[in-house]
Amino acid sequence: MNFKLIYPKWPKLDRQSEFHLPPHGPVVFAASLPDDIAVTFIDENLETINFDDPVDFVGISMMLTVQVKRGWEIADIYRRKGIPVIFGGIATMLHAEETAKHADTVFLGESEGRMEKVLADFHKGCLQKVYNYMEDRPPIESVGTARRDILKRDLYNYKGIQMVDLVHASRGCRFHCYPCAVAYLGGRKFRPRPIEKAIEEMAGIDNNRLFIVDNSLAQDTQWEMDLFREMIPLKKSWCCHPIEDKPEVLDLAAQAGAWYVYQAVFDTSDLIRDRVRRYHDHGIGVEGTILLGLDHHTEDFIKRLIDFLLEIDLDLAEFKTGSHLLR
Repeated sequence: MNFKLIYPKWPKLDRQSEFHLPPHGPVVFAASLPDDIAVTFIDENLETINFDDPVDFVGISMMLTVQVKRGWEIADIYRRKGIPVIFGGIATMLHAEETAKHADTVFLGESEGRMEKVLADFHKGCLQKVYNYMEDRPPIESVGTARRDILKRDLYNYKGIQMVDLVHASRGCRFHCYPCAVAYLGGRKFRPRPIEKAIEEMAGIDNNRLFIVDNSLAQDTQWEMDLFREMIPLKKSWCCHPIEDKPEVLDLAAQAGAWYVYQAVFDTSDLIRDRVRRYHDHGIGVEGTILLGLDHHTEDFIKRLIDFLLEIDLDLAEFKTGSHLLR
């Protein structure tokens, strides 16, 4: 069976420096498909879809809300040709009801061990309108190595520099931070992959720079330190979301190749100031993710925040406005 997996494009800002990371969701999903499924992958941000290519089943993977309308357009074209379409991914879960109007079926949740049922229904011609596994997550041990072989690697570079590869060592998050949706999408329980499987996957990636996309590595101190110890021999540089800012943890992270972290900056507290300083003390850069436009953000608050950002000497800042959070 020919299965075409599509990652829809999204509009870019005027004069935006455009670069693309190899998407994580599609390659993780592809690893959950049976071996007899022939998968072709199109990242529409980098390639044009040939709607006349022969295909039996189309999958549309949407991570961002900004991809949704284009995903619907792609699905409508294929369905007019009589080709069934399945949607999945984070943005699909967030916009499931509207997306179902453009789909033969919508998949919600994690796909490991689930696609056999979907494909059996496809072959019988009785696809369900929705396969909802949001509350029935597969064993974390069943997560296999992502199918990076479906990517056209030469497309993922910027001015000749290969982009970081994405990988994950855990799912779920025991925290529930505003405005993060992981508590809804991945559950409030921290689910670490077996360290040996995560390390094996990282070691097999032909790239010395990684982005560990776990929502937070700072959820279990012993697991975190064990993971970093095992990463040291890999000699890779990597970025991630927060690391626990204990000296013994940060020391191991630095030895393991920690390059920089994303750190939410939501106030001007000593907690944030001290955390950024401890990262820097261990040679780890900090990209601040700064939320602007919340209800209590007066003009004076924003001025104080900007002064604070300059004071703590962030290596990079990413600003997210209230309107962005609502999209």
